[in-house]
Amino acid sequence: MPAFPAAAALATRDATLRANLRHATRTIREKRARAVAELGDWPELRAAGKAIKDHTLRHLDHYLLRLERAVTAAGGTVHWAADADEANRIVTRLVRATGEREVVKVKSMATQEIGLNEALAAAGITAYETDLAELIVQLGDDRPSHILVPAIHRNRAEIREIFAERMSEWGRPAPEGLTDRPADLAEAARLHLRETFLRARVAVSGANFMVAETGTLVVVESEGNGRMCLTLPDTLISVVGIEKVVPTWRDLEVFLQLLPRSSTAERMNPYTSLWTGTTAGDGPSAFHLVLLDNGRTTALADQTGRQVLRCIRCSACLNVCPVYERAGGHAYGSVYPGPIGAVLTPQLRGTTSPLDASLPFASTLCGACYDVCPVAIDIPEVLVHLRERVVRQRGHRLERAAMAAATYVLDRPALLAAAERAAARTRRLHLRRLPGPGRAWTDTRDLPQPPAEPFRDWWRRNRG
Repeated sequence: MPAFPAAAALATRDATLRANLRHATRTIREKRARAVAELGDWPELRAAGKAIKDHTLRHLDHYLLRLERAVTAAGGTVHWAADADEANRIVTRLVRATGEREVVKVKSMATQEIGLNEALAAAGITAYETDLAELIVQLGDDRPSHILVPAIHRNRAEIREIFAERMSEWGRPAPEGLTDRPADLAEAARLHLRETFLRARVAVSGANFMVAETGTLVVVESEGNGRMCLTLPDTLISVVGIEKVVPTWRDLEVFLQLLPRSSTAERMNPYTSLWTGTTAGDGPSAFHLVLLDNGRTTALADQTGRQVLRCIRCSACLNVCPVYERAGGHAYGSVYPGPIGAVLTPQLRGTTSPLDASLPFASTLCGACYDVCPVAIDIPEVLVHLRERVVRQRGHRLERAAMAAATYVLDRPALLAAAERAAARTRRLHLRRLPGPGRAWTDTRDLPQPPAEPFRDWWRRNRG
């Protein structure tokens, strides 16, 4: 993937993509605003969610060990994965041990983060996505572009074409004469997936939350496909980031109010599935929990950056972001697009690549993301923090020289006054665009024009 500016420049030229994004994000954020307005104590709920997450992150070692003990006592097996490669090896080994060569999947950003589908495919194991939007992405050889609605960049006509052309390669083909009516598309997906659900013996999921107190995992969804994966197979493997743990059931209550309103603008999710270990005769007979680090402890060590680990993946920040609405999710080159991706991805992957180093700059710093975040992550603060890190690491000599010159002038009032008067007197000669390396800055911005008279001279003349 190229750096964000290059990828975004291409995306913004796609009129269909921009129309799809504009319609979808505006619809979602208007519905969310109405759902949040119903609660008179929303600010208090938001503060409670922030406090619970901060407390848990400060004592993450304690709660993870407590979670491990509870899961093990309930009949599950816990595995620890330091990075993506280790997590993929663990899951591949567990699937192979069952003798199966296919798995069904609940929508999971953690498994996308580690590239699990590709790792399983390399081992001869086929992973079938069962979330409707993820199915669209998989059939279209595409990539997700939104946290909540991975196929937000596709319209109905495009989805109908994907179903008609590709469903037969993955199982039951699309019905003859399929239209682009939402009901017809949903029915085609239901018929296609039902055979897979009834055949699969192994499922892979993520989790929205893990309760340390009881070892319970929680998945919230809108379609019911996740529940089919969580109940029908013999073996369930859940890959979950270590930051998803909460201490108690009482804490879970707060997030089950914050998440649905912030994500789908619903009072509660249509399907909230909870499971604790294994139970004879009810659901999978084997349960494995893979706890994923993959850069999270590095983020945890950063006093400013660690707040991104509060994220509950609601996608509210994407839906209000003017940059995301115009560029779409693919430009971020990560499974985590939008404002949260701009602060989470560089901490998980580092800032050594041009793409990851560019992500903290993929923002106007307008602050809309912070205003809607249900756990009060100050994304603009983290963006500025990461920008400073990138500049220090990459050592832009020209930028450092410019900052040093500005510091020298601003520290000397007489020199600053002389520079302001000189700029005012030569204002007609000033360039409209910067030359050389500064040209990229003025490709999308106007250079500010100096006033005809410096403010200090105007003040002396009119108020002195």
